[in-house]
Order: sequence, then C-alpha cells, then structure tokens
Amino acid sequence: MRTDVQGHALAVLSKVAQADWPDRFKLRHPFEKLLYTGSRSSFRYAAARGGKSKVPRVVSSDSLFDLSLSDEQQMLVEMLDSFASEVLRPAAHDADAQAAVPAELLIQARELGLAFYGVPEAHGGMAGERTLVTNALIAEALGKGDLTLAASLLVPLSAANCIRRWASPEQQAQWLPAFASEQGAEPYALAVNEPAVLADPQRLQTTARKRGGHYLLNGEKSLVLQGLNASRLLVAAQCSDGPALFWVDAASKGISRQAEPAMGLKAGALARVRFKSVKVPAEQRLAGADFDYSAFLACSSLAWCALAVGTSQAALDYVIGYCNERVAFGEPISHRQGVAFMVADLAIEIDAMRLMVWRACARAERGESFLREAYLARVLCAEKAMKVGTDAVQLLGGHGFTKEHPVERWYRDLRAIAIQAGGLHL
Repeated sequence: MRTDVQGHALAVLSKVAQADWPDRFKLRHPFEKLLYTGSRSSFRYAAARGGKSKVPRVVSSDSLFDLSLSDEQQMLVEMLDSFASEVLRPAAHDADAQAAVPAELLIQARELGLAFYGVPEAHGGMAGERTLVTNALIAEALGKGDLTLAASLLVPLSAANCIRRWASPEQQAQWLPAFASEQGAEPYALAVNEPAVLADPQRLQTTARKRGGHYLLNGEKSLVLQGLNASRLLVAAQCSDGPALFWVDAASKGISRQAEPAMGLKAGALARVRFKSVKVPAEQRLAGADFDYSAFLACSSLAWCALAVGTSQAALDYVIGYCNERVAFGEPISHRQGVAFMVADLAIEIDAMRLMVWRACARAERGESFLREAYLARVLCAEKAMKVGTDAVQLLGGHGFTKEHPVERWYRDLRAIAIQAGGLHL
C-alpha cells in the first residue's frame, strides 16, 4: 500500500513523540514544529489540488540568486543545528576514538527521517523537484556537529538521491520505498574513489563488461565511506558506452572488503572494496534516461563542500570563543592584531565557500549548467577547509595539538575534502 507524504510526516512525528531522546537534548519543540508546518503545507496543497481548479506552481524568479531561506528550510536548519550541537558534538570524540558511529546515534538519525528528503512524494518521501539547496543546508548544519558523523548519517540520503535522480522510474519504484519505510533501507555505500596514483574519477579503472543478461564488474575502490557496514553498494564503473552506476549486493561472490584506516574520517568505517568478476544483473544498472556522470560527480563534490562549510563554521565559532577567553599578558589574545586578523580571514574564507556552494546548488536546481560552479566550489573548499583546520589548531597553540579540544579532529577530517570523490550525493 502506497503511503502519501502527509501520512509519512505524521508517522515520523508519532515516532518522535514516543522517543525520549528529543527531550534530553531539547529538540522536541523545533522538530515537531518543522514536521507540523511541513505536514500542514502538504495538506493545504493536497486540498487545493483536490478542487476543481488547479493551483499554479509558484517558483522564485530564475533571474535572481536569492539567499533567503523558506520557512521550512529555516526551521530545518535550526532543528539540525540543535541536533548537531546537542547530539553529534558530544558523541564525536568517542566515535573517533572507537572508529565507529554509535548505534544509538544511527537510531536517532533514522527517527529524524533524513532519508525522506531524498525520496519523492510518489514513493512516500518529502523530496520535491528542487532539493539540492535544501540538501546542502542539511549537510552544512550537521557538519557543525562533526564532519565524520554527519557524513555517515547522510549516506542513506545520498543513496536515495542517486536512485531518485539517476535510476529509471521502474527502478525507483522498486528501490526507493524502503528509504521511506519505518525500518529504513539496508545500509548503503557509494563507491567511486579508486586507489591509483592521481586517480581521476572521470577516468574510471573499474570496468563493467556486458555478458548476455549481466555485467562483469572488475576493479578496486578505496576510501568507501561506511563501506565496511554496507549491505548495498552503488558502484561507479566504466562500460563500453561510458561511465555508469550499478546497484550491487555487497555479499555478491567476488567482492572482498577490508578496513582502510585513514588520518581522518575515523568513525566513517572506510573500506577498500575489490571486485573480481562480480556478476551484476543488467537491470541493476541505473538506467535513468538523462544520466550525466559529470553532474553526478559535481553533486557528490557539493555534498562534501557543504559539510566542509559546516565544520569550518564550527571551527571558527570555537576559535572565537577560545580567543576571547584565553588571557595572555593581562588581556584576551583576541586583542592582538595577529590573532584578530587571522580570525577575520577565516570568516571571509568561510563565507566565500558558503556562497560558492549555494550558487552552484541554486543553478543546478534551476536546471542551468552548474559544472563550472561546482568545480570552483570544490577547488575553493578543498584549499580553504584545510587552511581553516590548520589555522584553528594554530590559534589554540599547544591546546590545538591535544584531543582535549575538537580542533585537532576537525583538522584531520577537513583534509579529506580534497581527496574524496563520491561517498555522498546531494
């Protein structure tokens, strides 16, 4: 039985009402307000469509770059800001030390219904036609809590976005409803990165060769986010007619996985995944009529960039508080020009990163060419995110080197922005 978006919103609200963790972290009011407003808007729209006349679809002017958020987006950001600061930030230190996302956190994230924003209303979700800016706002808000935890929690949304955007209508009908179900979809991972020196995601070494009614998948993927825990893989591979995405059962014969610990993203269950003559049915190749591999990579880059903006903002906010409280030679160190100028430079760079990401997402939502803007955003974020992490450690002095403060973890995680391809998708 197909459930509409209003029913799902009320189901999520009911689930949250029965949980106790929103009260512990003071998140119940903003979350219920968000769901109530979204559900009310949906009911009004449904009622209007049920009348004799159709209500025209209202959109903002395509000639303007509007930086104002809708009421729903503003409430969503406020709610996720609270979740990031009250839930993700306190859990990040232990998650990094134990190299795992806490199970309780995964349950809480599923109750938030983030994956619903990647599933269209026809399949029980909340995604409209224009979702990139909203998804970027989600990633940025969660990134303020912790980059690795935010990235891990966004993998289901990323997988749903890939299927919604690049799969055929029949594949969407088969795979997407699970993301909007009460249990949620099985764990996914997006495998794009490859371990070759100077690997270029535009020139894939992993191949998929057509053999009758199936493909034979051969190759190797590296730094696959949540790759150790995934039951399903979305794999980028080179076919005779160009790059393609494949929906692959992680338990298939010929697939081997091993942990791939890295400098950062320690809680992300990074994996090296090898494919040796893995049989993939032809119907599991994502078969959207307008599949654009370059646009797929651009949307993945923008997801990492949005996370970088959120984590960089968290680092700046933390550094400002520290510099105002840290006293040396009888006054706060923020009174020193060398410190104040460095903090001001960080604020400028972060705003530039944010505007570049929002600009690229806005153009993509309007159906305009956005590859140039996405590339520029990636180049800027890859460079400036590392600078933010480095300067944050520097401004804390010796404290920046210790795990007593989160800036050393942010320093390690932010360096991943320059090397990650895939793994996430707006």
